[in-house]
Amino acid sequence: MKRVNGLGGVFFKTSDPKKIKEWYGKHLGLPIDEYGATFNWKEQDGQTPGMTVWSPFASDTPYFSPSEKPFMLNYRVENLVELMQVLKSEGVEIVGEVQEEPYGKFGWVLEPDGNKIELWEPLHRSRQSPDRNTKRVLYLYLA
Repeated sequence: MKRVNGLGGVFFKTSDPKKIKEWYGKHLGLPIDEYGATFNWKEQDGQTPGMTVWSPFASDTPYFSPSEKPFMLNYRVENLVELMQVLKSEGVEIVGEVQEEPYGKFGWVLEPDGNKIELWEPLHRSRQSPDRNTKRVLYLYLA
């Protein structure tokens, strides 16, 4: 069973998300919008689209709980429900229940250092590029 097939997102806490987004846009050239940045790419087959999300969160966000770490990684997976069952059988700590949204399924685990890891099974893999509304909904879910 294939487990992780890519990096779906990089999320981190900051005291001032707006200021940080502006800094990364100005100094590093990230394509910033109100939610963060999205990097669109294609799988090795050259056909299947994907995206990686970069997003700063407020320092007091509950989204990373129960981890107290200042960051969270999101990994793209295939067949999230099956993977979560396998991880549970292997003794991995599961956080919450799998959630299904219009843009994919999400599940969370804690790794041995206490980092919360988000697992994402995108639903619209056949689309050439995520539209603005899909990205907006994804970011709203993350924020």
